[in-house]
Amino acid sequence: MTASPSNPKAFWRRLSIPDVVALAFAATGLSATVLGLKGGLYGFVKFLALCAAAYLLYRLISWGRNKLLWSIRNRLVVSYLFIALVPIVLIVIGAAYSASVLYSQLGAYLLYEDIQRRTEMIRDMAEHIAAAHSALPPGVSEQELEEVLKQQSRTVHDRELPGLLINFSDDTSLLRKLSGPAMQGFAGLVQQGDVLSLTSVRAIQRSSDDPRPPVKERKQHPRESQVGPRVVILRVPIDAEFLGSIAPDLGPIRISLMQRYSPASRGVAYTDSGKNRYERLKDIVARNRALQPAVFWFDVPVDVLSNLNCVYLGSDGRAQPLWPVFAASAARPSQLNARTFSSLGELRGTYSLLFVLFAVLFFLIEIAALVIGIILTSRITTAVGDLYHATQFVQAGDFSHRVRVEHRDQLGVLGDSFNQMTGSISNLIEEQKRANRLQGELSIAREVQNQLFPQSVPEVPGVEIEAICKAARMVSGDYYDFIQLSPTHIAIAVADISGKGISAALLMASLQAALRSQVLAPGSEHLSTAELVARLNLHLTRNTADDRFATFFIAVYDSAARTLRYTNAGHLPSFLISNGKSEHLDKGGMVLGVVEDYEYEEGTVTVAPGALLVGYSDGLVEPENVYGEEFGIRRLEDAALRVHSSNPAMVAESLMAAAEEWAGTPEQADDMTVIVARLQ
Repeated sequence: MTASPSNPKAFWRRLSIPDVVALAFAATGLSATVLGLKGGLYGFVKFLALCAAAYLLYRLISWGRNKLLWSIRNRLVVSYLFIALVPIVLIVIGAAYSASVLYSQLGAYLLYEDIQRRTEMIRDMAEHIAAAHSALPPGVSEQELEEVLKQQSRTVHDRELPGLLINFSDDTSLLRKLSGPAMQGFAGLVQQGDVLSLTSVRAIQRSSDDPRPPVKERKQHPRESQVGPRVVILRVPIDAEFLGSIAPDLGPIRISLMQRYSPASRGVAYTDSGKNRYERLKDIVARNRALQPAVFWFDVPVDVLSNLNCVYLGSDGRAQPLWPVFAASAARPSQLNARTFSSLGELRGTYSLLFVLFAVLFFLIEIAALVIGIILTSRITTAVGDLYHATQFVQAGDFSHRVRVEHRDQLGVLGDSFNQMTGSISNLIEEQKRANRLQGELSIAREVQNQLFPQSVPEVPGVEIEAICKAARMVSGDYYDFIQLSPTHIAIAVADISGKGISAALLMASLQAALRSQVLAPGSEHLSTAELVARLNLHLTRNTADDRFATFFIAVYDSAARTLRYTNAGHLPSFLISNGKSEHLDKGGMVLGVVEDYEYEEGTVTVAPGALLVGYSDGLVEPENVYGEEFGIRRLEDAALRVHSSNPAMVAESLMAAAEEWAGTPEQADDMTVIVARLQ
């Protein structure tokens, strides 16, 4: 089926073959039902008619949905209905379910708490009797003393502990079963067969100098001690009378006793933690208990279920803890509310009124939101329609079309934004093209810069060199180089260009070209490093802007004479590690590219066998940790001293890792460069 046409004939023409067949089956089944026809064939026809009706209902819903929701206005109306009504329904359902769970747990807690209170009561009674047993005058016999204690306990606690039984015995087997070898005492629920009781057992230790004669309850074995422990046993049977006296806020209470499940029995099986299976043995129902009348129409009773674990004493004499005993009851939410808010006194009514007022206010706000949403629908749909037509122009490549703006609200601002977008979209496309070209150029610049770094290590006897440079951006402003001047001479340089990115990379290329043009000339191995740096300074001063400069360090090592000549032009001091000590190489002068005629100083160091030369840029010592502390030159030297005996590659990687670990983040704020040379 499709959208409804303007006349019935067109509607019938638009029906598909499955639609017509389904209508025929539905009409046949309806006729058979109205005429009361029965039999196997008619039953099958009715079944087919039911299936056809379900199919037609689905098709009708699909048609109605498409017809109703094609318009944005109708979609918004339906959306507001869901926004206004569905949350309320869900909130009400969730609140009702949560309240049911909460009230159920509250009722279970009241039942459990009342039983626990009485358990503690008989525990205290047992302790009191045990203490009183030793406190009475010695002239009284045990039998007289115990009778007095029984009468006193029954008189005081007969109301809360109906049917209380108190016994004394020299047999401690029950205490041992319930409390274990420690025999410290026991109080809790005990099931023996089909009898459940609140039981408390307490040991009474009789001293050897007690002159009172023991109770002659049984014939004593000759080897048994006359002064051994005696126990007091308190039992309160869990029967109809007892259940009628507990948890008055609950309705009728039923306790179900359980036994091991037997396949031959017809009891209802219950699985406990997937291990033990139980079946119902007996039900104990409270006497004279009825559910309280409802206070209001939605004061629906809630079920209260609880598992009261007990100790089961089997016929074989073994005690099995955590034996399930199920308690079931019902309670009115109004009764539980009264119990919960009883401490508020007269304020209960005030809180109830405030709750009702809040619910009414919430409902009115939801209705107002629905009405306002429907009123705004017309304005929204008009603006959305204009935007839809404008997108058709954009899709066709016409960016000159503009949306009509009638209101200065957010929809009007949206129209203005769309107009601005269409006005600038061509520029954005051009900018994207330029950005792509720039990215390609940066990639090419990075490849070119990588070619400026040394591609191979010079072969100078006794010299091993390794260098690492990590750029903070696509291209780096740091520069390192090592150039072989003669079979026994090698020049090692490290520089840091001011700034970052393309401008720093271009200045780095200029410096590299100027350096190599100087040191590759014949006889350059004997050229003073101070003179070499002065020439580079003159080159940069005359060919760069005033705000561009570079820090520079160069050293020339003579492996035959074992001397290292160097000049440091404002760069962080490289250091030479030998014999477990570090020596800074800081002689030189100011940075390159600032003062044209500047005289630099050359330093000379005699190199011990196995010395390690470390040069670096500021990006390696400036990373900060979470406390704002820089890694620093001292920590860099300490890291180099720890691994100075390793090969240069391992030393360089270790220094890089130490700086990155100190920063705690893989992101770099500046280019990081390190060059390590082993001078044998």
